[in-house]
Amino acid sequence: MQVAILTGGPSAEREISLKSAQLVMDHLDRNKHTSRLILLEDHGWFDEETGVRLHLNDFSLRLPEERFYFDFVFLMIHGTPAEDGKIQGYFEMLKIPHSTCDTLSAALTFDKQKCKDFLSRFEITMADSIVVHDAGASIDLTMPVFVKPNKNGSSYGVSRVEHKAELPAAIGKALQFDDEVIIEEFIAGTEYGCGVLRKGDQIIALPLTEIIPNGEFFDYEAKYLGASQEITPARLDDDATTACQDISKRLYQILDCRGVVRFDFIKQGDQFVLLEANTIPGMSAASIVPQQAEAYGWTIEQLLEIIIDDCVRS
Repeated sequence: MQVAILTGGPSAEREISLKSAQLVMDHLDRNKHTSRLILLEDHGWFDEETGVRLHLNDFSLRLPEERFYFDFVFLMIHGTPAEDGKIQGYFEMLKIPHSTCDTLSAALTFDKQKCKDFLSRFEITMADSIVVHDAGASIDLTMPVFVKPNKNGSSYGVSRVEHKAELPAAIGKALQFDDEVIIEEFIAGTEYGCGVLRKGDQIIALPLTEIIPNGEFFDYEAKYLGASQEITPARLDDDATTACQDISKRLYQILDCRGVVRFDFIKQGDQFVLLEANTIPGMSAASIVPQQAEAYGWTIEQLLEIIIDDCVRS
């Protein structure tokens, strides 16, 4: 197969996208696939090796000596315009299979509050939250709270707020990354991540990762710069592990996911409280899903093949 690894993009998560794409590039099975890194820039989409612009009417790369028509696309763009479903629509119109959820599922999960509203009918435990659009909004939640961009990832623009007087500054910070801000009640407990994917007809929940940030929460430094302890498999008994994995597999089905998805939770007492769904989770060397795949007994090469197989069959 001719595989395009699409990366870059305009979001704050661009740096992570580039690292994730490089890991995919390095670990795709060269006996099965030819791959090219495609950079999404404001002024066009370009082949990273040659600098040649792609033809977007059919997503082809036309070099003097060869023309590439891609059979599959690994979407390694975190944030907009992939994690919110925009690019998926383009590839779905071209009938080119890609590595993620479809347009609807991606758009729904990227909007944290709309996803929570949708999941509320399925008895999924979640923190109370509201969405605001300006720093002067009235807030009726018990402190402390987390203030986040409603549609963003990698913990950009996230603050933990202890006192209401701190809210305007925290909302202003979040508004640098989105035009909507979600304010969510603080849930005391330990954070866990669970990667889920489909292999054949079986939905598999990978071993859990226990996340212990050095700071107040799992922020950008904790996720990507080593400022956290990530323990895979998590230090949980079998019953708790199975409970979290079962919730994750159920969410994967409810949200009609494809490829690999990571669900994040806070464990409060015996209950797992859903934080969010990540339909294009980080795939860099520092990311959680590669750790979980290794703990499950898979190489990165095997993980990528399973993703390709699932998404081509869907």
